[in-house]
Amino acid sequence: MTTTDAERHYTTAELEERLPMVDGTPVDVGRVELVIRRPAEGEREVLDEATLDLERGVVGDRWSVGRSHGRPPNFKAQVTLMSARAAGLVAGSKERWPLAGDQLYVELDISEANLPAGTRLAIGTAVVEVSDEPHTGCKKFVTRFGTDAMRFVNSPEGRALRLRGMNTRIVEPGVVRPGDEIRKLG
Repeated sequence: MTTTDAERHYTTAELEERLPMVDGTPVDVGRVELVIRRPAEGEREVLDEATLDLERGVVGDRWSVGRSHGRPPNFKAQVTLMSARAAGLVAGSKERWPLAGDQLYVELDISEANLPAGTRLAIGTAVVEVSDEPHTGCKKFVTRFGTDAMRFVNSPEGRALRLRGMNTRIVEPGVVRPGDEIRKLG
């Protein structure tokens, strides 16, 4: 099997060289680029719209059926957001973004400095709140994007920028679509 440029794992040096691509994202008002639902382990559905529900999270997503080993769903990690630019940094082509496992890919500065825990975001007709629980990735992220990518997104700079993404909880249910505005609330 041949690895194409879109499927390859970037080296640390390549990721450092590509890092400027995440600069310049909007800080207050941005846009939803991609909406994903994970109906089962390893499955991804690109959606035209998703319903965010207070109890079920992204309706139809496996989050609501609980975590591994029978633990209840973690409301601090109800909906995960990843910067679209960071997804492009580690994944390459947009077709590979869903492999990261996040549900919303956004054109917005999601760094800790811009969106500290407790910040609320209006997304489509829903509102979510940034969680204090870090989003660090797992062995599936390593398989899909490589060890260098995992180390890079979890480096001190990567964590400050939230290159791996961030966890949120739903505070107002609603509908989210690609192209919708995402806005930092007062």
